[in-house]
Amino acid sequence: MFRVFRTFGLALGLLGGGVAAQAPEFAQQYAQRLGGAADELRRQVAVLESDAQASGTTRDGAVDRLRANPDQLVARRGDAAQADIARLARLSAQQQALASATSPLGRVVAMLRDPDLPVAEAAYRDFSPAIPTSADGLAAGLIGFFVAWGGWRVASDVGRRAVRRRPRETATVA
Repeated sequence: MFRVFRTFGLALGLLGGGVAAQAPEFAQQYAQRLGGAADELRRQVAVLESDAQASGTTRDGAVDRLRANPDQLVARRGDAAQADIARLARLSAQQQALASATSPLGRVVAMLRDPDLPVAEAAYRDFSPAIPTSADGLAAGLIGFFVAWGGWRVASDVGRRAVRRRPRETATVA
């Protein structure tokens, strides 16, 4: 029975390692999609700024005018413009965090800190797992293996000790 638990723990560790090894590649694909989303938002905000300047106002002034417009369609475009500006700021901050990551798995950590969910979902939909060949992928795989295998070992040791500590019930003859 103990061999079955050890084998299961090893299999769990290998599965954890395989899954964790995908994290650096996913972070790379996420960063590429993040860049595309940020570039498109920059283009939209630049058009808004150009239109605002041509109308003799600032970007924020143009957004305020749009939002205050009694025409509901125009007011909604103002809300959308304000949301785009705020999202661009968030995406730009995350791009900086990804670019300044210095540790081997720093991109993964930077991505997990504050992910943009639409970008992460799109990256996940198109993600194809692969065998890791980079140092980051191998390091993540080893970390995943040891976390999964070690977690299983600790859980199984705790369970075994709990079974040993239970007092045995003796049968009473009536």
